[in-house]
Amino acid sequence: MIAQARCGFATDLLNKIVGGNAPFELRPAEGYPAGKEKTYRRGILLTHGLTDSPYFMRHLAAFFQENGFRVMAVLLPGHGTRPGDLLEVRWQEWLKTVEYGVEQLALEADNIYLAGYSAGAALSLYHSLCDQRVRGLFLFSPAFRVSSKAAWANFHKSYSWLMPSAKWLTLNSDADIYKYESFPKNAAAQMYALTRALKARMAGRNVRIPVFAVASQDDVTVDTAATLEFMMQLRHPADKLVYYFSDPAKIPAGLSRDKIECVNSGFPEQKIISSAHTAIVLPQEDAHYGERGEYRNCIHYYPEEMGKYAACNDRTVQVRQGEITDENLKAGTMRRLMYNPNFAAMKTAMRQFIAGLPA
Repeated sequence: MIAQARCGFATDLLNKIVGGNAPFELRPAEGYPAGKEKTYRRGILLTHGLTDSPYFMRHLAAFFQENGFRVMAVLLPGHGTRPGDLLEVRWQEWLKTVEYGVEQLALEADNIYLAGYSAGAALSLYHSLCDQRVRGLFLFSPAFRVSSKAAWANFHKSYSWLMPSAKWLTLNSDADIYKYESFPKNAAAQMYALTRALKARMAGRNVRIPVFAVASQDDVTVDTAATLEFMMQLRHPADKLVYYFSDPAKIPAGLSRDKIECVNSGFPEQKIISSAHTAIVLPQEDAHYGERGEYRNCIHYYPEEMGKYAACNDRTVQVRQGEITDENLKAGTMRRLMYNPNFAAMKTAMRQFIAGLPA
């Protein structure tokens, strides 16, 4: 399916595209105890974010494999092929994919864990609220709240047959092979509907399983305050939030110091001024999105500011990197950060969290 949608590429590149966008699975590293009732003791389902692909979960998958987990990663409907495949999809289809993944994982693992990035985090939490087999959550840049403007994103359907471009929030070059650059209005509407459904499902419920979460103070894609509110409600002794900040004056109060790890996201020597929504789950050495990777995220300049778009993509010049906040963009050419300079430290925090999980 992916290959048919991406036809026209040379064979080697097409294989690379298919490999990065396809769902995948990994078996745990040797030396970990077997399960009591199933083949494996622990299994984890990884779910990517909106307009993303399973490629974004590859490094996390390797981490969980190294730490004894049976790993499965799903591809959400409408993703991995072409942006137009998000024009008609509904969030319930994404949820069914997560449900299917959990059922397959449960055939092989005693204890089920869920890990999600952005929209994948919202789907993971939603499913955990009605499935007692889920023993814990790993949530990265969770999309628990988005702009209410997204609720009106499908208003275009009453007139878009006259003007097809009205179906889109942004239409870009889609040069990235693992993430859509164009963004349909329906995708925003479905994301908003998912967050509303999640809020309704959480009403009156307590999350009793351990939660590990990572969020950025500067995130412009999701409302980080919703993640903080969620974490403050939790009562499991193992709960942990890694919080990337650029302004120490805005570090949140209310979470006990043993439950929050505050990490300065600035690296002045690399011209990294903050973390970003897109920068959490990928390490600096990633071949595609990393410091020396093939791709530069400059679509915030396309097509209105093509001069800045070219400067942002110029590999011979070191430009500032971070989140594309209004303040950051006003200060000069800005590349949206796609990797996490603190990825190794985040893995250390996850290992400590895993060490406290039930056997």
